[in-house]
Amino acid sequence: MEATQTRAVAKYIRIAPRKMRLVVDLIRGKDTREALAILKFTPRAGSPVVEKVLKSAIANAENNHNMNADRLYVKEIFVDEGPTLKRFHPRAQGRAFSIFKRTSHVTVVVAEKKEG
Repeated sequence: MEATQTRAVAKYIRIAPRKMRLVVDLIRGKDTREALAILKFTPRAGSPVVEKVLKSAIANAENNHNMNADRLYVKEIFVDEGPTLKRFHPRAQGRAFSIFKRTSHVTVVVAEKKEG
């Protein structure tokens, strides 16, 4: 039995999940070609990362599951929060403010459209 969907994951991306979700929401449910075009022209830091993960998912579908690349679409795409790097910024009078450097895990699931 052939798999009807396949996925790719990028972990520990040094961009906050909230910022990544703005990019991810643009391509959810779209055809893969359209999604790649949208990502190419989206001026956000997360765009190249999401584009790379999407291309990986497409390659996985073609090479590992013998799916037709022309019929693929983004079935699921989501961003989970990874571990947070905690840093301190020195302030006046010996105080210190916390800085949270957040990380993201991006998961892309592509599937083949059914004929008909």
